[in-house]
Amino acid sequence: MIDHLPYGVFRLAQGPRCAARWGDHLIDLHAAESLGHVHADGTLRAENLDRFLAAGPLLHARVRGQLLDLAAGEIPGEVLVPLDGVELLLPFTVADYVDFYSSENHAGNVGKIFRPGQPPVLPNWHHLPIGYHGRAGTVVVSGTPIRRPSGLLGPGKVGPSQRLDIEAEVAFVVGTPSALGTPVAPSSFRDHVFGVVLLNDWSARDIQSFEYQPLGPFLGKSFATSVSPWITPLAALDAAWVPAPVQDPPPVEHLADDPHLGLDLRLSVEWNGVEVSRPPFASLYWTPAQQLAHLTSNGAALRTGDLYASGTVSGEARDEVGSFLELTWGGAEPVDLGTAKRTFLEDGDTVTLRATAPGADGSLVKLGSVSGTIVGN
Repeated sequence: MIDHLPYGVFRLAQGPRCAARWGDHLIDLHAAESLGHVHADGTLRAENLDRFLAAGPLLHARVRGQLLDLAAGEIPGEVLVPLDGVELLLPFTVADYVDFYSSENHAGNVGKIFRPGQPPVLPNWHHLPIGYHGRAGTVVVSGTPIRRPSGLLGPGKVGPSQRLDIEAEVAFVVGTPSALGTPVAPSSFRDHVFGVVLLNDWSARDIQSFEYQPLGPFLGKSFATSVSPWITPLAALDAAWVPAPVQDPPPVEHLADDPHLGLDLRLSVEWNGVEVSRPPFASLYWTPAQQLAHLTSNGAALRTGDLYASGTVSGEARDEVGSFLELTWGGAEPVDLGTAKRTFLEDGDTVTLRATAPGADGSLVKLGSVSGTIVGN
C-alpha cells in the first residue's frame, strides 16, 4: 500500500540498517539517504531509528513526503531489498515501558474472574487511566522465543507458570521528548508520539494472581513483552480516527481530550494458526491521547523511545477478548483449536497478533504482526 510505509530495522552484513516496508520488499533507508533519494539530516544512516524518532514531526513529515514520492514512481533497484529471509530487529531503543488498563470490558472480565462477588471495576477506574511500569529491558522483537517463567505460585510453592497467557495490545512509540516537570496535554499527542506497534504483553496469571494485591502486576508480566518489528507512523492512520466511548463521569480538565477520538483498529488473535478472537481497539474507554497526558500529568518527562501500551483490548463478546484468561473464563472453558483443546499456553504454542485499520479512499492498512512461541523453562 503506497501510503502505509512503516519503519523498521533489518540486518545486513555491514550491520543494522533502517528501512521502510514496501509490499514484499523493504526500502533500505541508509542507502536511500546516502544516494540522495531522501534527506533526513543523516538520521536514517544510523543503526536504528532512535535519531530519526528524536528529530521531531517536521522532519518526519518531510521524509514521509519524500518516501511517498519515491514509492509513487519507480523505486531505484539499489535501495530495494526482498523481504523474504531478511532478519528484522527491534527498531528502536526502548527507554521506558508503561502498560495501561484502558478497556472497560477487559477490566470488568478480570474483576469477575479474580474478585468474584466484588465490584468488577474498581471505583477509581473511571476517573483516570490505570497503568503500571513494566521492564524496558525485556521488550523483544516479534519472533523471539518466549521462555516460560518460574515464580512463586502460592505460599511456599515455586515452579514454572502453569497459566501462561497473552495480552493483545496496541502500543505507542514516543519520538519527541518533553521537559521534566512539564505535563503534556492531550492536544499535544501528535507532537510527541511517532507511531504505533502491536504488542503482546505475555502474562503468567498464577504468578500474577498471588503477587498483584495490593501493588499490582510485577513478575507475572515483566519476563517478556513482544512488539512488531514495524512502526506504523501516525500519518498513515489519519483515516482511522473515530469517536471514542462517552466517558461518565467527565474526565478532569487535564485529561479532557477534544476531539475525543480513538483508533478504529481491528485486531486478530491466532493461537497455533487458528483465529480465536478479534478484539476491537475502538472500544477502549481511555484514548491514546489521555494515556499520554496521564503518564506525564505529575511532571514525568517523556524520552525518545518511550513505549506505552493500551492494556488488553477486549470487546463485549467472548470472541472479541484479548486474553486467554477471558477467552477460557479463567481456564474453566477450554478452546478447541482443531487438533487440541487449550486453556492456557503450552510449550510449543505460537501466538500471532495482527491488525488492520481503515486507510485513505477505502483502502486497508495492515499493521506489522507480532508473534512468539513458548519454549520450556
